[in-house]
Amino acid sequence: MSKPPPVTNDQTLFVRDHCLCLAAQRAARSLSRRFDEAFRGFGISSGQFSLLNALNRPEPPSIGSVAQLLVMDRTTLTANLKPLTRDGLVEIVTDAKDRRVKRLALTDGGRDALARSMPVWTQVHGEIDRTLGPAERGSRLRAGLSALA
Repeated sequence: MSKPPPVTNDQTLFVRDHCLCLAAQRAARSLSRRFDEAFRGFGISSGQFSLLNALNRPEPPSIGSVAQLLVMDRTTLTANLKPLTRDGLVEIVTDAKDRRVKRLALTDGGRDALARSMPVWTQVHGEIDRTLGPAERGSRLRAGLSALA
């Protein structure tokens, strides 16, 4: 098998300027840092806020349904749940009808943490939307990201 030619600087610059994966990763890291800083006073991260929000349902969802919603494998979700259960924000409960199914329930502390952090999310998210410009830009971006997910 022959050795491929080396990657040129022009190719490297093209990837840097056109790669959707790189652009999405950079934007995700930047957004996460921004929200992590905003949520620091509540003792949660941006990922934990998203997880608490995903659990805010009339009936506790199954681990599988939350993993699917967050596009996360079950092992990663379980690891992300550990600090939330340790801090008393989430409970893992056995389904009453099928003991094999585990459900995730917000505790009173979890509902309180979500309620206290929601106004900050609203404020920071509004700032980000304003940075994007006209409302349709944010809507198009969300639609495009949703299509990719």
